[in-house]
Amino acid sequence: MSQIDVNQLLQQMRALAGAAGAQPAGTTQAPAEAPGFSELLQHSVQQVNEMQKTAGEMANAFASGDPNVNLPEVMVALQKASLSFEAVTQVRNKLVEAYKEIMNSTL
Repeated sequence: MSQIDVNQLLQQMRALAGAAGAQPAGTTQAPAEAPGFSELLQHSVQQVNEMQKTAGEMANAFASGDPNVNLPEVMVALQKASLSFEAVTQVRNKLVEAYKEIMNSTL
């Protein structure tokens, strides 16, 4: 996985944060506090989990002979789940690297 993919994931997370904090036009209430990084990360992990569950269910349905599920859809769902898992793993790896670097610089 390239650095670009990690950056794309971070951009998507920032876009979600911006959308979560945005208000509909014409409202006068104070904007809700934008979700923190941990909330965004948790939401991303939940989305990956849902994608993996859906892909697994589709694969099981195809394997059991369900006529409503075709192979290309199953393969695309499995690849999406795999790529999203890989992206979250890369973000986690970068976070661990940053944590280690911070801890080493403070000692």
